[in-house]
Amino acid sequence: MALIVQKFGGTSVGSAERIKNVAKRIARWKAQGHDIVVVPSAMSGETNRLIALAKEVSATPSPRELDVIASTGEQVTIALLSMALHECGLKAKSYTGPQVKVLTDSTYTKARILKIDDKKIRRDLADGNVVVVAGFQGADEDGNITTLGRGGSDTSAVALAAALTADECQIYTDVDGVYTTDPRVVPEARKLDTITFEEMLEMASLGSKVLQIRSVEFAGKYKVKLRVLSSFEDEGEGTLITVEEDKNMEQPIISGIAFNRDEAKLTILGVPDLPGVAYKILGPIAEANIDVDMIIQNVSQEGLTDFSFTVNRGDFNKAKSILDNCAVEMKARGVVGDSKTCKVSAVGVGMRSHPGIASKMFRALGAEGINIQMISTSEIKISVVIEEKYLELAVRVLHKVFGLDKE
Repeated sequence: MALIVQKFGGTSVGSAERIKNVAKRIARWKAQGHDIVVVPSAMSGETNRLIALAKEVSATPSPRELDVIASTGEQVTIALLSMALHECGLKAKSYTGPQVKVLTDSTYTKARILKIDDKKIRRDLADGNVVVVAGFQGADEDGNITTLGRGGSDTSAVALAAALTADECQIYTDVDGVYTTDPRVVPEARKLDTITFEEMLEMASLGSKVLQIRSVEFAGKYKVKLRVLSSFEDEGEGTLITVEEDKNMEQPIISGIAFNRDEAKLTILGVPDLPGVAYKILGPIAEANIDVDMIIQNVSQEGLTDFSFTVNRGDFNKAKSILDNCAVEMKARGVVGDSKTCKVSAVGVGMRSHPGIASKMFRALGAEGINIQMISTSEIKISVVIEEKYLELAVRVLHKVFGLDKE
């Protein structure tokens, strides 16, 4: 008998019929003697509908009130799922995040979990209940409802698994595991049986939408055994995300090709090459709560340098406006930007022991006439920024050149 936390995404609970199917799946696990905690998302499209409704009333809704309305989607799902479990003959209890006492900070719309009180859940499990907890939400110390940001139900599930020291956290989604790349771009993409937390963290940060990046960080930190499974197929083991790579087996050099379409590049031209210049540029960007990804500073010529970085495409106009002001203050030559770029990355722990990965990647892209604008590397990944129009070609070429289409 094991304690298992199961998370079901919005498409998995997108209708009353699908909620009934989820209840039947949970009933099968319960019949095997397992203790089950379930974390469902809001029904597919519901959070978007609620936020759109808020914006019909106010163009700039209060973040506090936005969290109050956005959290109601999950409240509907947990009640419906508990009712469906009752229909299956199971005891079940539903809780919102604040009822469980999922304590968060007060950063509305993207709060971070500080602590989870597990007493109610353990008591109900001991009494034979399936416990259904709303994902994506909690409350701060003053009792204000908070939400964890888009995809936050993954983080809720992993955090509950960590608090309960669960045997496994299962993430049910509309795919049956983690693939070598997006099968919609490369039909030959293969499902991975296992992937390390390091690799999954890179894949999530580079645009793979299978898991929210914070949930992977949380799982790695607290050594939560994580498995990605399909909500719509009963067969298969999915993909297990492991703490360490299997030392007994030869690792593939590259485990996957990740990509992100939502990249934009900005360059401030001819800034003085002096100590503190990077802070003068990126300080105001950080104060505007804009995440910066790749950064390149060119070699100084005649005491001047060009400084380039990438941001999410949605932040492009805001970042460019800030950079225009910086250019005036620093007497720079000007600012140029490109919102039609993308990032393509090769990820794999095997890079640590195999030289020549970068040259192989660059040669393959060069042979297709794809120009590399920026390069970023870490111990287990190489990322390049290229024109968006070449994204799918680049992904297909790299998937093939690294042999990911072969078993």
